[in-house]
Amino acid sequence: MPSDFQDAKDHQFEEIRTGAAAPSHKLDIADLQAVRLVVSAELGRCKMLVRDVLELRRGSVVPLDKLAGEMTDIFVSGRPFARGEVIPLGDALHVRIGEVIGASDKEGDPTSED
Repeated sequence: MPSDFQDAKDHQFEEIRTGAAAPSHKLDIADLQAVRLVVSAELGRCKMLVRDVLELRRGSVVPLDKLAGEMTDIFVSGRPFARGEVIPLGDALHVRIGEVIGASDKEGDPTSED
């Protein structure tokens, strides 16, 4: 019975250069400025039993864990970025940034996906 690999030959891969010998192209922040990110604001959360979710209808009120006027959390690509005040402008809601979260604040966040 002939082997499917009888004509296979060894292949030598080129060595990957790292460090100073690698071709250098420094990425500048300007290279990233046109990249689109998902920005979202979270008004609040709640936990509900399945039976309660199944009873939700038009006009149902879902209680959230934030108080009226409390700062809302703003996420960039799912990561905490800032907090702000929800304000109506025209027919839409907007968020006025009140606080940008520092890197040290983000590291301790339980929603971080590191």
